[in-house]
Order: sequence, then structure tokens, then C-alpha cells
Amino acid sequence: MLVFVTDIWKEAGWSSIIYLAVISNIDPQLYEAAEIDGASRFKKIIYITLPGIKSMAVLLLLLSIGGVLSAGFDQIFNLYNPLVYDVADIIDTYIYKIVFNTSINQGVGVAVGLFKSVVSFILLFTADRVAKALGERGVF
Repeated sequence: MLVFVTDIWKEAGWSSIIYLAVISNIDPQLYEAAEIDGASRFKKIIYITLPGIKSMAVLLLLLSIGGVLSAGFDQIFNLYNPLVYDVADIIDTYIYKIVFNTSINQGVGVAVGLFKSVVSFILLFTADRVAKALGERGVF
């Protein structure tokens, strides 16, 4: 749970900068027209802001899906110790243990890393096709 909270905290700053940049690019005349028409703040968010940031939200979602199997190696590796070996293993720490800590052939580590990359590509490609089917711009 701590890893998820720290990962969200780590990514929130960068994402908020991107969303603020996209929101500042929305035409202010749309908000003025909605104000004249009597739209509340909630209606302005629903009908102006959310459609304005939808394409960036889809793009950020696609980019995060591409890295979902990495699972924050740096955070987990920093908290990694013999007390948590049986519950804290992820693919990246498994590869690290195979390549650097054991005498197993390094080809096994390369094969696991390649498998992880192929699965990540398949997830990203599928999410990209779904985004395009919903009318958004994709990565490919």
C-alpha cells in the first residue's frame, strides 16, 4: 500500500503540470459564453474542461499502460530486504536477482526481460486500438 501511495504522490506533480497546461490552452471565450448562458461551475467543468483535456488524459493513460509492468522498480528495490523477499518480488527485482545475485545463466534474465517487454507492447497496442476506436488519437 505504501508503494502505491508514494507512486501516486511521485506522479501527481508531473501530471498536474501537464493538465494545467492543457486547461490553459482551452479558449476562455467558451467559459465566458457558458457564464452568459447561466452555466454553473460544475456544468463548465463537465461540458468545457473535461472534453478539452480528454485527448491528453487518453495519451497519459496510454503512456502509463506502457510502463505498468515496471511497477516502480526504484521504490521497491530501495525497500527490498530479506524480510520482504517472499512478498515484494516483481518482475524487475526477479530479473535483478537472476542476473546479479545468482549463478543462473544470464540468458534467463534476458528472456524474462524480453517477455515483459512483449507483454507491455501488447497491452499498449491494445489500449491504443481501443482509444482509436473511441475516436481519440493514439500513440501509433
